[in-house]
Amino acid sequence: MTTSVPSPSSGTVAFIGGGNMARSLIGGMIARGAAAGDVRVADPNEAARRALAADFGVTVFADAAEAAAGASLWMLAVKPQVMREVCTTLAPRAQAERPTVVSVAAGITSIQLDRWLGGDTAVVRAMPNTPALLGAGVTGLYANPRVDGAGRERAQALLSSAGETVWIDDEATMDAVTAVSGSGPAYVFLLAEAMEEAGIAEGLEPEAARTLVLQTILGAARMLTESGEAPAELRRRVTSPGGTTQAAVETFESGGLRALAARAIRNAATRGRELAAAND
Repeated sequence: MTTSVPSPSSGTVAFIGGGNMARSLIGGMIARGAAAGDVRVADPNEAARRALAADFGVTVFADAAEAAAGASLWMLAVKPQVMREVCTTLAPRAQAERPTVVSVAAGITSIQLDRWLGGDTAVVRAMPNTPALLGAGVTGLYANPRVDGAGRERAQALLSSAGETVWIDDEATMDAVTAVSGSGPAYVFLLAEAMEEAGIAEGLEPEAARTLVLQTILGAARMLTESGEAPAELRRRVTSPGGTTQAAVETFESGGLRALAARAIRNAATRGRELAAAND
């Protein structure tokens, strides 16, 4: 279910990985009142460390274990292919300090993270999407049984700085979260690309076609999020019988758009499960 946005919690947060997602979350935290002194970031890239320190005033480290020392919340923001190595390195400290660990790595389960960190670890698995970089994202969250109420609250406070959050009770459905929202922006980008190309083919200048498509998608998204109406109802209202919209919608329907979307999301979810198995 979607939950309200809590305020940033007190305590030190260690970001392991200082890439774009980490930068977005750090910026959001500080904008909402978190103290820069409570944020520590580990990244192997010296230029990235300098930029983080200059932009946000946070403390930076080259070594992940040094950044994690004394932090009650760890944000693992490294690539999935190096997650096991990073967790193995951090396992002794995780066992000694018992932090709440949040991961944004796609295809890595809480069971895998717990095992790599030495066991009995409070793990929150998070799946944000790329609009989180603008503070306009949505994140699916799953907490393993070792995460207490305070840990859930702090994890939500952190991820809420990038947009809405939705808690998932069954981790198996996190692959569906990845397929629907994690990968979802690319589906919209693909639709925009196709609409733009079609508009140009119908005689529009490229600049005009792009503006028309982008503002149409933006306006439709606002109607979806602000009207409170179901997508089907909004579609019905703008589809006049026998009109131009009906002609286009019928073409989509006869072309199997719904079945194609269902198949695409199923394939994305299946790929998520395959990635988890490959990283085991």
